[in-house]
Amino acid sequence: MLGTARSEKFKTKEGRTEAITNLELNNIEGFICIGGDGSFKGAQLLAEEMNIPVIGIPGTIDNDMYGTDHTIGFDTALNTVVDAVDKIKDTAGSHNRIFLIEVMGRDAGFIALDGAISSGAASVLIPEERSNIQLLAEELKLQSMRRSNLIVVVAEGDDAGGAKDIYDKLIPLMEGYELRYTILGHVQRGGKPSAYDRLLATRMGTYAVELLQAGVTDVMIGADGDRLTTVSLQEAVNNKAEPDLSKLNVIKLLKTVS
Repeated sequence: MLGTARSEKFKTKEGRTEAITNLELNNIEGFICIGGDGSFKGAQLLAEEMNIPVIGIPGTIDNDMYGTDHTIGFDTALNTVVDAVDKIKDTAGSHNRIFLIEVMGRDAGFIALDGAISSGAASVLIPEERSNIQLLAEELKLQSMRRSNLIVVVAEGDDAGGAKDIYDKLIPLMEGYELRYTILGHVQRGGKPSAYDRLLATRMGTYAVELLQAGVTDVMIGADGDRLTTVSLQEAVNNKAEPDLSKLNVIKLLKTVS
């Protein structure tokens, strides 16, 4: 809707001067930046050079912003992944195939990990955990004796590669098994927002305006459970959120009971 994207021009002093001029011409007295760490770094520069109040709102499907439990867009993307996996499981079960499904997450495994648990996947591969393809092959063989709709969710940034790379590595280790791979791609970035994301975005947007009116600046709004909080933009940019790796134990437990 906003038509925003990365801007190489904004990285230059001339580009930011143009942005400042546009803000002044439109009598904009405060700036609310929606995005991730790259957007916030740009917002910080703008605030320093223009001396304009800035509030950050975390908007990224990767959910990898420090200082918040949830980012706008993550829940919607997660629901898209789960819906796709549920549909692919029907084909996997009817044809007795093992599917590798690649989801977004170049540097973070939030979507893959939560998506795998929510959809009852057989396994998950994420950037934060080193992958063992030999062990994965052995586990899939064992699980195939108990069920026919095996799904492996693969984050695109996994150290062993994307779904196609994992597929190529598994083929020689799983003779006699039928494997397929699917890359969900940018379908995860669109569609109707979930009710949770709509609520979160509305609450954060309202809070951002209230903070600006109160004279607060250079902070990012975060969610701590159901409570809205703030963290400095610098702290949000200089740190990285990590998924809760204890959730991997849930996947391991499901392997033994499914």
